[in-house]
Amino acid sequence: MTDETQRDLADNQANWDDRARVHMNSDFYDVPGLVADSRQITATVQHDLAVLKPWLPHQSVQGQDLLHLQCHIGTDTLSWSRLGATHVTGLDFSEQSLAYAREIAAKAQAPLTFVAGDARFADRVIQRQFDVIVTSMGTITWLPALTEWAQSIATLLKTGGTFLIRDDHPLLNVLDFASWDVHADYFNAGASTYESDSSYTDHSAGQIKHTTNHNWNHDFQEITSALLQAGLHIAFLGEYPRTEWPALPDLVQRGDWFELPAGAPQIPLTFALVVRK
Repeated sequence: MTDETQRDLADNQANWDDRARVHMNSDFYDVPGLVADSRQITATVQHDLAVLKPWLPHQSVQGQDLLHLQCHIGTDTLSWSRLGATHVTGLDFSEQSLAYAREIAAKAQAPLTFVAGDARFADRVIQRQFDVIVTSMGTITWLPALTEWAQSIATLLKTGGTFLIRDDHPLLNVLDFASWDVHADYFNAGASTYESDSSYTDHSAGQIKHTTNHNWNHDFQEITSALLQAGLHIAFLGEYPRTEWPALPDLVQRGDWFELPAGAPQIPLTFALVVRK
C-alpha cells in the first residue's frame, strides 16, 4: 500500500469518526426508537434479507453465526441479531463508530461483538469463521482494492457459508451521484477525492470537521474477479432501479425506497451479489 493510499484512508477514517457523532443523533438512524423497540429491524437489513433469504437454511439467519463488515454504528448489526443470528460480530475502521455501536448494543441488551479493523484484512483481527457474512450500502467505495477483501471473506466464511454484498451500483459513481451526465471513470482509476462538510443524514450540513473524502469505484469485473479468485462461487447477481437514499436528483421516495421517476431512463441504482463457499 502506497503512502498516498495510507493518507487517503486516514482522511476517510477521520471523516467517519465525525460522521458517527452526527449519525448517532440523526432522525435518519433514530437510535432511541431502534433501541426502545426490540421488534424493529432497519430498512437496510429488511432489504438485505429479502435478497439473502433463498440462500439460507429455512430462509432465515436464525441460529447462523454472522459477521457484518463495515458495520458503522451497529444499527444493522443489532437488527441481524434481532432476526436470530448468533455470535454476531461487527467490524469497522472507525473507533468512534464502534464506541457508539457498543453503546447501542448495551442499551438494547444485545450480546454483540465489535472489532476495529480494515475490512480488507478482517481475518487478521477476527479468529473465527461464520455461516453468513454481510456488507451493505455504501461500503466498498471506501476500499482502494478488493483482492485482499475477497480473500479475507473466503478465510472467514465456513464451508457452505454465504456472503452477501448489496451496494450502490458502480454506474452511480460515473454519474457523480449528482446528475444524469457522465462525470467519472467507470473502471477503478484510483481515488476520487472531494470535500464535504455534511453527510447523507438530516441536519448534517456544516457538522463534519474532517471534510476530505476519497472513494474508489469498483466495476463488476473487478468485484466478481476478486471473489472468484478467492475460490468463492457466485450464486446470484441482481441489479435494481431503487435505493435507500436520494442518490440522484429527482428520485421519488416510495416507502423505504427512492425510485426512478416516470419517464426517466431506467438504470440500475443498486446491485446485490450472493456468494457461496
